Amino acid sequence: MTPTLVPAPQTAEGRAWRLTLLMVAGLTLVRLAALFATPLELYPDEAQYWLWSRELAFGYFSKPPMIAWLIWLTTKIGGDAEAWVRLSAPLLHGATALVVHRIAWRLYGGWSGLVAAAIYSLMPGVVLSSGLIATDAPLLFFLSLTIWAYVDLAEAYAPRRYFVAAGMGVTLGLAFLSKYAAIYALGSIVLHALISKEARHRWCAAAIVLFALAFVLTLAPNFAWNASHHFSTVKHTASNANWGAHLFNVRELGEFVISQFGVFGPIPFGVLLGGAIWLGIKRKVQSPDLLLLCFSAPPLVIVAGEAFVSRANANWAGASFVAGSVLAAGWLLRWNARRWLVGGLALQAVFAAFFVVCMVNPRAADAVGLSNGFKRVRGWDQTIQAVIERTREEQALRGGVTAVAMDDRFLYNAAAYYGRDYFGRPGAPPLRMWVHEASPQNQAETEVPLNAAYGRRALIVSLEGGYRPEIEQDFKATSGLQISRVRLDKKRSRRIDLFVAEGFAPLPRDPVTGLPPEPKRR
Repeated sequence: MTPTLVPAPQTAEGRAWRLTLLMVAGLTLVRLAALFATPLELYPDEAQYWLWSRELAFGYFSKPPMIAWLIWLTTKIGGDAEAWVRLSAPLLHGATALVVHRIAWRLYGGWSGLVAAAIYSLMPGVVLSSGLIATDAPLLFFLSLTIWAYVDLAEAYAPRRYFVAAGMGVTLGLAFLSKYAAIYALGSIVLHALISKEARHRWCAAAIVLFALAFVLTLAPNFAWNASHHFSTVKHTASNANWGAHLFNVRELGEFVISQFGVFGPIPFGVLLGGAIWLGIKRKVQSPDLLLLCFSAPPLVIVAGEAFVSRANANWAGASFVAGSVLAAGWLLRWNARRWLVGGLALQAVFAAFFVVCMVNPRAADAVGLSNGFKRVRGWDQTIQAVIERTREEQALRGGVTAVAMDDRFLYNAAAYYGRDYFGRPGAPPLRMWVHEASPQNQAETEVPLNAAYGRRALIVSLEGGYRPEIEQDFKATSGLQISRVRLDKKRSRRIDLFVAEGFAPLPRDPVTGLPPEPKRR
């Protein structure tokens, strides 16, 4: 018989695969429809990624390049509207769910592939990530391919083993080009080899060399870019650890652990956490369990440690999603916990449906008191239109301005995207960033800092007026203060202070803190 890549449709595995395809296709279509119907605007970080995609590179100030490459591709196809900027996110998550099925089927057989794909697809973190463009979607897709190749390596014989090893090196390299959290997977492979004799049998000298070579060659362009830019992306990633903050924070640790029930799903994460502890104590961890624990536990443990000594965001352990979904599915089926499985998936499905409703009609979030969660994807177009109106005024009536300078990267990114039709025209004043500290803290401050030439007569835009006193100190004269507010919902508004500043002569920054001197009280 001719071997097939998928189970035959008449078998139980074949039916599970067919149902998985239908489920993933249905969810992806719903998410795409919501993406094109939503009135929600780009989050400023999304606008930043769009801005990066205008000039392709092998790296950027705060992230590896994959996200910019994806946005470049989708916007080349459909244009620069928000939906096309975000298009790759639901497509990649759908593809990841299919790979999750293949991993689970190989390790646990039966219906585990369908269950794992359902847990992953309805995971609250994945539901949220499918509605915006961020680094998690490509990271999880390439990590899933890496784990799939690693699972396949156990049954591959030469010469196929060499192709699988090289392919795994490429997919892990692409995961690194998506987000440096892919380093957990590299550590997982090493950890599995250290504690499992079966894991060591997967490898031979040639496979190790091919894996390492393919990984290094894939990652090399980004490494070269970082080397030529003083390793800015690596430094920024390390700075997020914030180890200079208050250390040993039990509250942060508790909040992080609780947040994982929210981003992973209450039942699946409870199964993952409780199963790992119980089976570890009983020493009943099977070979597939150990493999998946090596891929899912390190991100959770390390980020929990980071939360304890400093702080951690809920999505920082996202590298555990793929292996964790498969492991939770395998255990739920092994324990015949159908009621818990159905209940957990039903709860996550309700959340997924509610999120789609909120995307299409944000007033639904307002009605239940969740409008705060959407405030950063509202009002940016209107905010930037106020900036454009004041700029046109200055250009037409008062001799023009040499630049429009922002004091916040969110404002700059939003202006670059929502003001692209105006600021992209010939003759329009350029967008610039007023640099608060002695050294740049983001890519806009690095590439387009305000200087004396652009600061001869600049229109300053200050978010919430927070840095206005410091900005005024850096100029010889300021005038024409205008405070504009944009309503976000019934309770919240966004404020921007607009004023003209002339004669940019920045005060020296403190050599220790990097900050300008405290403004004098008037």
